[in-house]
Amino acid sequence: MATITANGASIPALGFGTFRMEARDVLRMVPAALRLGFRHVDTAQIYRNEAAVGEAIAGSGVKRADVFLTTKVWIDHFAPDRFIASVDESLAKLRTDHVDLLLLHWPNGTVPLAEQIGALNAAREAGKTRHIGVSNYTIALLAQARALSAAPLVTNQVEYHPYLDQSRLLSAMREAGLALTAYYAMADGKVFADPLLAEIAARHGRSIAQIVLRWLVQQPDVVALSKTVSESRAQENAAIFDFSLDAAEMAAIHALAVPDGRVLKPEGLSPQWDAA
Repeated sequence: MATITANGASIPALGFGTFRMEARDVLRMVPAALRLGFRHVDTAQIYRNEAAVGEAIAGSGVKRADVFLTTKVWIDHFAPDRFIASVDESLAKLRTDHVDLLLLHWPNGTVPLAEQIGALNAAREAGKTRHIGVSNYTIALLAQARALSAAPLVTNQVEYHPYLDQSRLLSAMREAGLALTAYYAMADGKVFADPLLAEIAARHGRSIAQIVLRWLVQQPDVVALSKTVSESRAQENAAIFDFSLDAAEMAAIHALAVPDGRVLKPEGLSPQWDAA
């Protein structure tokens, strides 16, 4: 599995995501993904499946030390008096004494950013996480967070797929040494009806999902999260490191981006997104 290096962290370039995945599917799919070579598992407090993720990893036969495990602190726990307790609860559910990456899940102005970043650093200093980062941050918010953090941030996990231009954000992150972790890679299924992606997939004898994931990980400093409840599709998703897209194909996929390409825009959580 290829890895991305970001501010001292080595992050497997392809991760297995568990967003909206029920416990029974987590218990089946996480061990299957690990058998297939995945070594990066992503969860969050708000997914309500951390306990299943912990059980799945513990019973997988793969050493915990060999799995890059990410979780995210939910906005209700950002206050300093709740933050560490929530992390401890996550660790207990995950059956580990630390995660590899701890993220702030969404920007939230009800708690001063300095306090959020301070709590994130405190968790790292206490050995509860090896690395820290954020999720769903804009260029400006990321700059503020970096300025407030004693330890380097290693990633910003954001929506990224062929219909959403993240070039400005990605450029700012590269300058700061961060990796971009891409979620919603399939644009909530929209990619599967795209004729251009179908044409490129046919040319390579690959699936559309493989083409999209390859497009992501072929970009410098980009980590892709994949999610499926099908073992055969997980096997397919893992097989993206034995081929490459040429420059024209990469450019053609980038050109699919549209101004209103963002899929996930939750009211009350979304910041003022960066313009493309």
